[in-house]
Amino acid sequence: MATTTIRVDTATHARLVELSELSGSSLIDTVREATDALQRLRFARQVADEFSELKKDASAWESYMADADASSVADGLT
Repeated sequence: MATTTIRVDTATHARLVELSELSGSSLIDTVREATDALQRLRFARQVADEFSELKKDASAWESYMADADASSVADGLT
């Protein structure tokens, strides 16, 4: 795997080192995990924002919920 250098301030570096030591992971793995987590968080926020916007339009929300009900699959848990 190819690598590169990134610049971070010393406080961020110290936090990354601490996180990697606490988990027993390498610094590279910790940065990768943090990047993945940030990407998931931003995606979740985007979805939440889009749902919030959709809910503002009662007709659009009703249509969305009807589609969701029509396409839902029973999981056997209810």
